[in-house]
Formats: sequence, structure tokens, C-alpha cells
Amino acid sequence: MSSQAQLKIRVIPNARKTEFSGFREEELVLRLNAPALDGKANKAATEFVARYFGVPRSAVHLTAGERSRHKIFLIVGLDNVDLERKLAELDR
Repeated sequence: MSSQAQLKIRVIPNARKTEFSGFREEELVLRLNAPALDGKANKAATEFVARYFGVPRSAVHLTAGERSRHKIFLIVGLDNVDLERKLAELDR
């Protein structure tokens, strides 16, 4: 059975650069250097999440929030322990 982790993200499009910038109300804040237009922000967010967590792009699925700033991603092949370890690096 393959492991998977769920990640709640608040997306802020049209930022100066793409980066995680902490937490707000139990959501990870992702600033994107992409517009919220024609799915570009969703695509950029999916690619950034895959790169950040070191998984293939095909392992990252947007499960909720396609038209919202509040998104939920499912990351296949990453368990919650690895997810928490990687997110702890943000606090440093």
C-alpha cells in the first residue's frame, strides 16, 4: 500500500516569488509568482509542491479548492512523518 499525505494550502497569487511563507489558520501559505488565471496558479502550485517535497508531479493531486485560495493537495508516496519533517524546516 502506498503512503499519502494531505496538505492544506492557502495560495496567494501574483507574488514577487514562489515560496512557502509560514502558516495562517492551520494552512500553509504559498506565495505564487503566477496569476490566478486559466488554472496557471493551480499548475504552478502543483509543480512547486512536487519540487519542494521531492516527489514526481504526477504524485501531487489537487483534491479541493480548484477555484479557491484554500486548497487541499494529496501527495502520494509521502507519509505524514516525512511531510511534518519537511514542514519543520520552514520554521528554521
